Amino acid sequence: MDWSSMVGGSLQQALGAPAIIYCLAAIGLNVHFGYTGLLNFGQAGFMAVAGYALASLVATWGMSFWVGLVVGLALSVVLALLLGIPTLRLRADYLAIVTIAAAEIIRQTIGSVTLLRYFGGQDGLQQFVGTFQGLNPFHNSVTIGITTWRPYDFWLLVVGWTVVALCCIVVYLLMRSPWGRVLKAIREDEDAVRSLGKNVYAYKMQSLVIGGLIGALAGFMSALQNSSIVPSQFATDTTFFAYTVLLVGGAARVLGPVVGALIFWFLITFLDAFFGDATQGAHPLIPTWIMSNDQASVMRLIVMGLALMLLMIFRPQGIFGDRRELAIDAR
Repeated sequence: MDWSSMVGGSLQQALGAPAIIYCLAAIGLNVHFGYTGLLNFGQAGFMAVAGYALASLVATWGMSFWVGLVVGLALSVVLALLLGIPTLRLRADYLAIVTIAAAEIIRQTIGSVTLLRYFGGQDGLQQFVGTFQGLNPFHNSVTIGITTWRPYDFWLLVVGWTVVALCCIVVYLLMRSPWGRVLKAIREDEDAVRSLGKNVYAYKMQSLVIGGLIGALAGFMSALQNSSIVPSQFATDTTFFAYTVLLVGGAARVLGPVVGALIFWFLITFLDAFFGDATQGAHPLIPTWIMSNDQASVMRLIVMGLALMLLMIFRPQGIFGDRRELAIDAR
């Protein structure tokens, strides 16, 4: 087995665009769930709205790349308001139901035949990253240690991790402010906060908007990753993977999503490569009566699922988390 290739490929994924996308999505969920106690199961909806706003305005309408970014952020704010106004005064589970339904409605709508001329249907959109590519200062492949990136991939990596760092700084400053302490108090007991004269509804709405904006950044990165965008990029499992990243790293910890994304994508890639190699050849490491090569691709999800179960049993707060941070008030 080529261990060097497996480790190198895993590091490339752990540091590359996939990890950045889920890290940003998890940072947004950290604001919602970790700090405020909001059960947002539709983060993929915020990502889809922003990503498709950018792609459609550039590819379909011929507008500026920068206008697409601004419109995508603005539409994510509108989506947060539309989801929050009817649900944030109710119990937390209503928000969960509405957000997961909204994300699927958005995905099915942008992939519909009716809107094919605007969003490209199930084939999606391309030809919208020219401006971003033109800013790329790297013209040759970049090698760091045992990993090598193509020029565009490394440019995406630099921009992505810079955005992640800025988001972490913003979240850190916000949560250490009086505003952030109110959010944590709402997570623990919103009735007590309300008794102190605070507008709990307004604070929840602000949290939903800020987390949605960070999710929008993940949508932009998802669109830029492959220079194309399709509805399948924003399926329900996108939000669930983002929650996995958050819980692995630790909820209500600024660096929790970062650590979670690095660990998750390294392991998921390494396990896929390991089981693929272990079931190949005339004398495979894993006998065919135990597992065939066709079955190897699903083993990474099985192993990761078991690992997540054990983590939730023995350390539910995640690697850097605090058990008390996971308290949810669903009244």
